[in-house]
Amino acid sequence: MPGLKPDKEIVALLQLVDDPDQEVFDLVAQKLLGYGAAVIPHLEQLWEFSEVEWVQNRIEDLIHQSYYLVLQTELMKWAQQEKPSILDAALLIAKYRYPEMDKEQVMHQFELMRRNVWLELNNFLSPLEQINIINGILFNFFKLQGHELTEHEPRHFFLNETIESRQGNAFTIGILYMALCELLDVPVFAIDLPNQFVMAYYEHIYSFDDVERENAVGQLQFFIDPTNGMIYNRNDIIMYLKKNGQHDRYNHLKPIDSRSFIALMLESLASTYGNIGDIERANEIESLIPLVQLREED
Repeated sequence: MPGLKPDKEIVALLQLVDDPDQEVFDLVAQKLLGYGAAVIPHLEQLWEFSEVEWVQNRIEDLIHQSYYLVLQTELMKWAQQEKPSILDAALLIAKYRYPEMDKEQVMHQFELMRRNVWLELNNFLSPLEQINIINGILFNFFKLQGHELTEHEPRHFFLNETIESRQGNAFTIGILYMALCELLDVPVFAIDLPNQFVMAYYEHIYSFDDVERENAVGQLQFFIDPTNGMIYNRNDIIMYLKKNGQHDRYNHLKPIDSRSFIALMLESLASTYGNIGDIERANEIESLIPLVQLREED
């Protein structure tokens, strides 16, 4: 609408959301979605004053699409960072599913976890002693409970739900675990295994900034199950790989970067939605996977 300021044009377009002509509505929707996040407060306000169910459904769909487009943009920006944070990506994905999420409250709880672990750690602890402290804080003090991915429970994939309910899966608890370790200089990284992932403690990694460089990978000490903190040794993992028909893979295990980790998480979330019959959400999540793997060459 020529000559109108953005907010005025949005208001004008909102008056056509209840147009019975589907072609008119499709054009209106396309224009509204073009405003990105700026249109969301207007749509939410319109929904509050709407009393017609089919109009409310239209508005809800527009709000959902708006958040989804915002998520796409934010994840692409995230992937372009030199060292993208898995914690930041997890918060973006949670915001898409829970638009009213209180990010400050989530980060406050995370900071409480970090502080409790920090108070117990010192430079004289062995790797196993460090991990036992982290396990004690997360699984005993904060009472995090890990669930298997085979339970097909979508809410366990969202960080705010895991922090609020203390229920999560390998991905969300793993994100908390590794984010804490990064802040506290404990060299724990994600390792991709068939049908799941575990974490591994690497000694002699000098900087988290070098995790993607081959020469930065130190000596692998042991493995950690993110769902419960259980420690596994080399033989445990070799036996697991043999059971999954990958006898020779152990010597090729190495940490995966944050982009690969988030892609694995999204793949598993899409599969979970598919298994419970929510095909629309499964398709939406699946279409995000290429976005987190893209990075423009410097």
